[in-house]
Amino acid sequence: MLVYDAISPAPRCLRMFLLEKGLRLPAVTVDVMRGENREPAWLAVNPAGQTPALRLDDGSVLAEAVAIAEYLEELHPAPALIGATPQQRALTRQWWRRVELNVTEFIHNAFHYAEGLPRFTSRIPVAPEAAAGLKRIAQDRLAWLDGLFGAGPWLCGERFSAADIWLYVWLDFGAGMNQPFDRALPNIGPWFARMEARSSAAASRELLATA
Repeated sequence: MLVYDAISPAPRCLRMFLLEKGLRLPAVTVDVMRGENREPAWLAVNPAGQTPALRLDDGSVLAEAVAIAEYLEELHPAPALIGATPQQRALTRQWWRRVELNVTEFIHNAFHYAEGLPRFTSRIPVAPEAAAGLKRIAQDRLAWLDGLFGAGPWLCGERFSAADIWLYVWLDFGAGMNQPFDRALPNIGPWFARMEARSSAAASRELLATA
């Protein structure tokens, strides 16, 4: 297998997932900063023009970080980051969906329409007038998520999961892109500190070793 890596939050989510799994996969880097992911050579790999992607041993390619994580979990079930039982997997996916649909997608699009506007104007439809509202919604929904947080220490209770990875990476990204979150949130604040203390948090900032 071969990972197509990049400097971007979704690939970092996958890198942190791999680190927590203890998996080492060969990789190549796609230079999204200069728009390599919009060039014909990359579009032949992933017509959606996004990263990360995973080339399988049969030559086929999987895209979308969540789908790749699900695939790798099935191949390497331990340690279980999605779940070892149907109930655990469902609980992880419940929180994962809450994180993506209510928080990280708003952070993502707000970045496209504000700080990332010079880079993305020629690549995707943009709505700069929406950026401030999207940032506000992301913070509101994060406070909503904080209210749903149980006894912890993780989103799925005692069990660390892929949902924690996805929320952490996007909040860390947002903090560096004029979207800092309220560290005083009673549950998410301490949770974020616990996430930062994991060795995979710092290590995932580095691109995967080139194949």
